[in-house]
Amino acid sequence: MRSILLHLIPASLYAGVGIAFWRSCIAARAPAGRGSACMSMRERLFLLVALMAHGVALHTAIFPGEQMRFGFGVAMSLMVWLAICFYWVESLYTRLDGLHAVIMPAGVAASVVPMLFPGEHVLTNAASPTFRAHFVIAMLAYSLFTLAALHAMLMSIAGRQLHNARFSRLLAALPPLLTMEALLFRLISIAFVLLTLTLVSGVMFSESLFGQAVRIDHKTVFAFISWLLFGGLLLGRRLWGWRGRIALRWTLAGFVALMLAYVGSRFVIEVVLQRVG
Repeated sequence: MRSILLHLIPASLYAGVGIAFWRSCIAARAPAGRGSACMSMRERLFLLVALMAHGVALHTAIFPGEQMRFGFGVAMSLMVWLAICFYWVESLYTRLDGLHAVIMPAGVAASVVPMLFPGEHVLTNAASPTFRAHFVIAMLAYSLFTLAALHAMLMSIAGRQLHNARFSRLLAALPPLLTMEALLFRLISIAFVLLTLTLVSGVMFSESLFGQAVRIDHKTVFAFISWLLFGGLLLGRRLWGWRGRIALRWTLAGFVALMLAYVGSRFVIEVVLQRVG
């Protein structure tokens, strides 16, 4: 019961902040203009409280005792939590209120998914400093790419509505598309550096445990495919000015490959195979 409450509390807080935002910014009045500030200081503080409660629930799920457990549900929840943390910090400097309505449902889902898929995978190398560094860097990279993927999907919807001369109140609260595009590539650039460090630290970790630099398995293959896709996107942006639909497609393709590197495999093991068995 205590574990369930730990996950329901942040879910309720995320939902409450999302509803408050909807009432104050979307439903209560017509938009004053693209990028207008809607999220109040009270909502920002409540979001911070939700993040803290979510973090406590994650810590309890990952460290139930002296062990360290990690699975599909916890992985998804942790990545979304870190992504919301980055969003909260970024919102202090850039008006991103329109993204609020996308972030909050993701926070609600991420808070409850560990209850549905708790996972029993015990990390046997949790005491290793190399492993911990690799783990932290990987989660930071995954969270930024998660935020970038959500950002890219929202840009795609906004661009389609703008092209058709139809813009809802929700999307009208978003920043201008050029601002969103600049933020997207800033996220991808930082995340690409972190992903590169993840692969390097993974090689170091593999050498210390197995005596070989690279283990050729599905995780390694999909991780390198994702690295190549995001690297190609950044190169295309720099050399040929890629933007718009090309950038969005490369972003989503790289994100899918990255998710298949770990989250997809844990989902198959913990959900599909268990139910089949």
